Amino acid sequence: MITYVLPVLFVLFVWWFSTGAVIYLNNLPQYTYKWSFLGATFVLLASIYGLTVTSQSDTVLSAYLSFTFGLLAWAWTQFTFYTGMITGPRTTPCPASCKGSRHFWHAVETSMYHEITAALLGVVICFSTMTGKNHVGSWTYTIIWLMHSSAKINAVLGVRNLNDHFFPEQLRYLSSFLKKRPMNLLFPVSITVSTVAIAVLVHKAMTIENDPFELLAFTFYIVILALGLLEHWFLVLPIPAEALWNWSVKARKALTGPEHEELRPDTHEAPQPAPAGVPVAAGQDI
Repeated sequence: MITYVLPVLFVLFVWWFSTGAVIYLNNLPQYTYKWSFLGATFVLLASIYGLTVTSQSDTVLSAYLSFTFGLLAWAWTQFTFYTGMITGPRTTPCPASCKGSRHFWHAVETSMYHEITAALLGVVICFSTMTGKNHVGSWTYTIIWLMHSSAKINAVLGVRNLNDHFFPEQLRYLSSFLKKRPMNLLFPVSITVSTVAIAVLVHKAMTIENDPFELLAFTFYIVILALGLLEHWFLVLPIPAEALWNWSVKARKALTGPEHEELRPDTHEAPQPAPAGVPVAAGQDI
């Protein structure tokens, strides 16, 4: 039982805590960002080094460490984005008259540098582990990156829960690029592909015999992919999932006062109450 329960609980805790930690740091005053950035970058460099070292080992411990390093590397990309350090060329709200492909392109511009950085970091991580036999960290990073990208595109195309109440003040303009609607045409595709991928991984995991490392690796992949799928459902279901990270947004409320919580940039729609859900970066970062 420990073979399955312990890694699942480990992934759930690291996913929950790392997402909350990023939200918390991003909602602190901006004068703290330089120190947080230095600390986060040190963690990133240590994680890349850790991924390189653990890639040469296929023990159970190295699998746990590799997964953690991969997740910490992803957390760095989320921290730098939500602090506004690495975003994109567009840092203003989308004009109210902007629609269609032009609106989508403007949304892409808000995070273009971030997406390029995240992709390049993924290449660095894959390259650093390429010659090894432990690829848990690189696959963890890749899965989270793909699921996060899917969630962001779905939010731009339109979902029920926009999660914009998690945006720090310097990124409030991002709300103007998100659309509130019950669902979009991409959402069923995202759900179907993710579900099929989970089923394939589960089937493959069930065929593994007498290889604790491989079984643990697939358990990590399945759980993190399932969390990404869950976060997609959080985008459209009436579930108050933001309660999972309420502790992390108290910094903003305590430091800026409740009156600032209602500030929102102009959007295509009339102001609405903060929707339920988790950040389109959970865990996915989160």
